[in-house]
Amino acid sequence: MNDDKGEGVAIANLIGTDGCSVVGWVYRWSTGSHAVMWDVQGPQPVSETRPDISDEQKQEIDFDALTRIGRSDDR
Repeated sequence: MNDDKGEGVAIANLIGTDGCSVVGWVYRWSTGSHAVMWDVQGPQPVSETRPDISDEQKQEIDFDALTRIGRSDDR
């Protein structure tokens, strides 16, 4: 990570609902903030992060919403 350029580093994989596919990554930026980057398929429902991240990090990326992507009851 290059703090001078505002770069980030992937700290966890986002695992799809099949329990094995990596559908995205959680990045920690040099500013200390966290964000999600999706694979080429775009946003997909997530079942977990590997490795697990802290509750505070999950709250920052709105992990609960990531588990509900595509569900019809979210309208």
